[in-house]
Amino acid sequence: MPDVKNQRKKTVRAALVIIGDEILSGRTKDANLNYLANWLGELGITLSEVRVVADDKDAVVRAVNDCRPRYDYVFTTGGIGPTHDDITAQCIAAAFNVPLEVNPEAQRILESYHGEGDVNKARMRMARVPSGATLIDNPVSAAPGFQMDNVFVLAGIPVVMQAMLEKLRDRLEGGAIVTSKSLTVHAGESNIAALLTAVQDRHEALSVGSYPFFRLSKGGEGRVGTCLVFRGVDGGDIDAAIDETKFALEQISVEYEDGEPLLPHHKKQG
Repeated sequence: MPDVKNQRKKTVRAALVIIGDEILSGRTKDANLNYLANWLGELGITLSEVRVVADDKDAVVRAVNDCRPRYDYVFTTGGIGPTHDDITAQCIAAAFNVPLEVNPEAQRILESYHGEGDVNKARMRMARVPSGATLIDNPVSAAPGFQMDNVFVLAGIPVVMQAMLEKLRDRLEGGAIVTSKSLTVHAGESNIAALLTAVQDRHEALSVGSYPFFRLSKGGEGRVGTCLVFRGVDGGDIDAAIDETKFALEQISVEYEDGEPLLPHHKKQG
């Protein structure tokens, strides 16, 4: 039976702004996107857009101000450390047109963690937040993140970012929870494109994704296939779409199996 209560919930959407020259240069591989998308999904929040911007004030301000009126929540990662290129706090202050100031509670937290005599000028940078911000607790390394309206500023270090997220659960309101099921089809996308279009047209509330892959058999021979992912808030609708897809595949003698391919599939390009 469809989860009517869940269906009636609004769709809650979020954006992520990843900040850092090191991400754009390829020197550092971002590990926060996948974690945040899954974590938000469990709360019924869909991560709808991701931007990666340099350590450039104008770029960060532009990205945040563009996203915050369009999404229920905006998360940023990176740029809240103690060095000169950690400029996220001043960028958020500029985005909201408020002063950047030393937060007494943030200062107290840092002094308690490091010792009052060891909170030097560099560490004191991590106590600066935009005026009016609400702190986000950091149980790993003390230096807090902060919230301005619907913008949540988090650390870039994955273990710290994840710990900060756990402190936000009570501040976030989720919507309809999106679930997904997969089907592995032993045929190329072009062979099944028409039937997939028909299924998608009959199930407009669902997202039907098509992801080609190439895997080797034990004998070393390659096999082309397509992983189909059905996503939506109504489990009954997902099951119906999968059943229709299976029936259509059987009519053209194409083999399939439930679940994703045994080996990782290549993400669809274009």
